[in-house]
Amino acid sequence: MRKRSIVILTICALLALFIAGAVFVPSRISVSAAPAKHYLPACAAALPGQVSCDALVLAPGNTQPNATKHYLPACGAPLAGYASCNAIVLAPSNAQNNAASAPSGYSPKDLQSAYNLPSAGNGQTVAIVDAFDDPNAEADLGVYRSQYGLSACTTANGCFKKVDQNGGNNYPQSDSGWAQEISVDVDMVSAICPKCHILLVEANNNSLDNLTKAVDRAAQLKANVINNSYGGSESPDESSFDSSYAHPGIAITAASGDSGYGVSYPATSPHVTAVGGTSLSRASNKRGWSETAWSGAGSGCSGVFSKPSWQKDSGCNMRTIADVSADADPNTGVAVYDSFASNGTSSWLIFGGTSVATAIISGVYALAGNASKINDASYAYSHTSSLNDVTSGSNGDCGNYLCNAGPGYDGPTGLGTPNGTGAF
Repeated sequence: MRKRSIVILTICALLALFIAGAVFVPSRISVSAAPAKHYLPACAAALPGQVSCDALVLAPGNTQPNATKHYLPACGAPLAGYASCNAIVLAPSNAQNNAASAPSGYSPKDLQSAYNLPSAGNGQTVAIVDAFDDPNAEADLGVYRSQYGLSACTTANGCFKKVDQNGGNNYPQSDSGWAQEISVDVDMVSAICPKCHILLVEANNNSLDNLTKAVDRAAQLKANVINNSYGGSESPDESSFDSSYAHPGIAITAASGDSGYGVSYPATSPHVTAVGGTSLSRASNKRGWSETAWSGAGSGCSGVFSKPSWQKDSGCNMRTIADVSADADPNTGVAVYDSFASNGTSSWLIFGGTSVATAIISGVYALAGNASKINDASYAYSHTSSLNDVTSGSNGDCGNYLCNAGPGYDGPTGLGTPNGTGAF
């Protein structure tokens, strides 16, 4: 009887945690009635002073037909002074994906078509800055590139390089949620700029202190573009980190966030290009594609950083985000290969989030080969004719352009999405 009582109490405690929000499913995703499914946590319990990601993975064996789609954040909400990645994953479908075939997410050719991009970028290096280690990063990248007929990008041929935040190979502890983020970033840079070199810099953890050290390391290692697909709540304390995002002659991107209207850092830094998000769909128009603002994209008015001289919107006298945008809606998501995060199962997954959009824009900067002239996002503001203006959609109820897309500049999509490389 004593054991039975303990079991009952344990079940009750777990139910209480669930009700309190310990198990998180994003509120903006509507989930209709569907057969019960079992999800496994992607990340282990957090160590003292750290945080755990909130990614959940559909357990093997859930083979019910007509499953409801569940989109889940790859990384958890950050504590003050820490950052979370901005990747959202479609939980594996009932027809389990494997290495033999890619899912229905957008491919490199789809993205190149949607954004009118050439296949170039020789000699350009895109640095991916993320937290923790993905031990399978190079091997998984090989699967992705092989699937889509892209040339090999390996350590052996000099295309791929992985370092810790000190520039060595003393890699940090691994983390499955951030491993998914790393897979998103290296795959999307490959999709947009298949001839670019990739430098993966892994920070010791997801504190801004370590992530900014990794950014500085990427700059020291002569990256042309530095991708930052993460963010945390904005606070005045972050101004002490901001010099790490100021590297003239290097294009630095940052994700605007996946929680809808509201700002995050480092996207609000005046030194970076803040990347918002769209929903990208095929269309019968001349372009062959259409876009609306994605409801999850971050946007708004900074409470810390003054408005740069190159921003002219009149509804906020501080730095506004985003600057530009690209596909981020998981419902119009991209195919990504990741073997480490899926509970030991090699898997193709469909991802969204402004992490996807940010890595796309980083690739476009590299394709343009113009980074030596880039100090911030100002170049795009003087080359708006080379952008697709996104004029519909919303990410909140602020009542103005900071959350509602419209002609010209708006918060969720910025100046628009790439139409070739002319704005970069």
